[in-house]
Amino acid sequence: MHDFIISYVTFDGCNQLLGEIVMNRFERPSLKKKMVDSMDFSLVIFLVVLFLFFLGISFISQTSEAEQKTHLESALNRSIVNCYAIEGAYPSSLEYIEENYGITYDKNKFFVDYQVLGSNLMPDITIIERTHL
Repeated sequence: MHDFIISYVTFDGCNQLLGEIVMNRFERPSLKKKMVDSMDFSLVIFLVVLFLFFLGISFISQTSEAEQKTHLESALNRSIVNCYAIEGAYPSSLEYIEENYGITYDKNKFFVDYQVLGSNLMPDITIIERTHL
């Protein structure tokens, strides 16, 4: 425990009230206090690392979804050009590409709009990511 001592000190005839805290110089902080301080610091470090981990996972997930969309678009374009080179006409529908050229994708994740412009014009492909709220 700490003892509080209030004393009057006189300097040049003026009385001043001083509060002094007298501590035992050889008193050690309690082990319990050290452990609590150490646990608080460890908890803060753990929470910071956990936050950075989830931030990194979120960033990787967003990047992965963008790459999936890019790969799907590339695969569709390759299949359309392959079909034109082999058969002499562009595919009439997206289902035709899926059945004959092995294109598969997650229909819950992406919406593919396939617009045929003519038998000798490359179809217009629009890929939209579906968001589930």
